[in-house]
Amino acid sequence: MTLIYIDPLFAEHATPRGHPERAERHVAVLAALDGDGTAAIPRRTAAAASYAAITAVHPSSHVDKLLAAVPSSGHIAIDADTTMAPRTMDAALLASGSAIAAVDAVLSGAAANAFVAARPPGHHAERSRAMGFCFINHVAIAARHAQRAHGVGRVAIVDFDVHHGNGTQDAFWDDPSVLYVSTHQSPLYPGTGEASERGAGNILNVPLAPGTSGPAYRSAFDGTVMPALTEFAPELLILSAGFDAHAHDPLGGLLLTDEDFVWITERMMDLATTSCEGRMVSCLEGGYDLSALGRCVAAHVATLATH
Repeated sequence: MTLIYIDPLFAEHATPRGHPERAERHVAVLAALDGDGTAAIPRRTAAAASYAAITAVHPSSHVDKLLAAVPSSGHIAIDADTTMAPRTMDAALLASGSAIAAVDAVLSGAAANAFVAARPPGHHAERSRAMGFCFINHVAIAARHAQRAHGVGRVAIVDFDVHHGNGTQDAFWDDPSVLYVSTHQSPLYPGTGEASERGAGNILNVPLAPGTSGPAYRSAFDGTVMPALTEFAPELLILSAGFDAHAHDPLGGLLLTDEDFVWITERMMDLATTSCEGRMVSCLEGGYDLSALGRCVAAHVATLATH
């Protein structure tokens, strides 16, 4: 069984007018998931992540600083791209809590896989720095929870967002128990993700030139990503599912189609089946063309439920 974790609170993280990471993203995802093929998939809500779960990845000083910065009204700027509103941290903590609940469901056998339809995203959040629309790193927190609460030894995180997940790389830079794999456009924000960035041998970056389309992407994925994952043999697979590598996305220059994201999902399900008894959690990251985002999320989740 596939589960979807979703909550109205994710639309309450407000951003300034014209900001690409806006509440309408959540509305588009929800509408798409209410369509044919995914409407019958069970929905779940979760509790906010605990302070202990968050500080397993982020230093308490950083978490405390974020919580103290929450404004009573309006917006405050964390950096040039990242703004905080009154419900921002509530939504971020719930996003991490939803990722944790999804891990619990999958590892307990209550679900085969799960999709976390949350915002704000998290993969740019470094251990001690909020940036790139992200405040805390949901996939990193979920991975560490899987290890500490469930005794999972090896976790693989695969990030197919158009932007490199510098925060996830930072979280596990010297930790060989977590394999972090990222396909992303380069050059592009945040300017990290070169192939030479290897951590403790557990970081695999696959930078792609602007204009890369589906066939070249699939070739790189099968030639580089799949062998590394197979060799690592994860016990749990977590996806940073960004859909901004789509050809219609305004923030990237890759040329993937809806069908390419279905293909990625199928390849990840194949790996999960052979390596970790199908146990996979997918967490929404980017995707800023509302139509493409909705279609690709629905196709991704339908594939999770049927492949």
